[in-house]
Amino acid sequence: MRTFSTIVLCIALTAVAAEGFAEVKTREFQYQAGDVPLQGFIAWDDAVTGKRPGVLVVHEWWGHNEHARNSARKLAQAGYVGFALDMFGKGKVTTHPADAQGFMAEAAKDPAALTARFDAALALLKQDPNVDPSRIAAIGYCFGGGVALAMARAGEDLDAVVTFHGALATTNPAKKGQVKPRILVLTGGADPMTPSSVVDQFKKEMKNAGVKYEVVVYPGAKHSFTNPAADQAGLEALAYNADADRKSWAKAMEFLKKTL
Repeated sequence: MRTFSTIVLCIALTAVAAEGFAEVKTREFQYQAGDVPLQGFIAWDDAVTGKRPGVLVVHEWWGHNEHARNSARKLAQAGYVGFALDMFGKGKVTTHPADAQGFMAEAAKDPAALTARFDAALALLKQDPNVDPSRIAAIGYCFGGGVALAMARAGEDLDAVVTFHGALATTNPAKKGQVKPRILVLTGGADPMTPSSVVDQFKKEMKNAGVKYEVVVYPGAKHSFTNPAADQAGLEALAYNADADRKSWAKAMEFLKKTL
């Protein structure tokens, strides 16, 4: 059984309406896993009555940034409670690839700590008064996609996992009967970080483990195709692709509706 240290929420936080989303409300807060302070952001549609599915959003290697928070808002618009979690630690956000690489390497060096940070957010999401704790999903981008898949491989209690240009390779392949969620992988056909050979190996892994999964490839799309700021990073492998962004989100919403 995984354990994590007491989760501490900051008090005296006020819910505010998200700009540009008339009925979507958001709340920012601090929580903890062990002694590490983490940044949380939750979004929900206040016009929706009753409990609804909750969806964790795991950020890219840049950290808990506006891209992840926007996904939480969009999930709220679609009728879910979206929770943009933090895998690095409060304030560890960057736009510089070298810093991002450092944050990611630091977080990934201790799998137990990575799991504890995911579990801390998962516990909070399940406790939210607007969430039906029996219907939980996780979506992840790039590094976050790899995290979401790692949690699925480890047997986390999730109903669905969606990855957008996520890391698919692993040194701990899924074991038969251990993966609980259905999995949807949305990847770019021109992504040098996740070439076709890696995609094929992932498919083989999922098939061998008996996982219900689907892979959708967007021709010509590079890594980070959902992030409008991707082109600003100065890396050849990264590029925003508006068409793939739109189509992948629609596919993800279709998948979550069917699954949750």
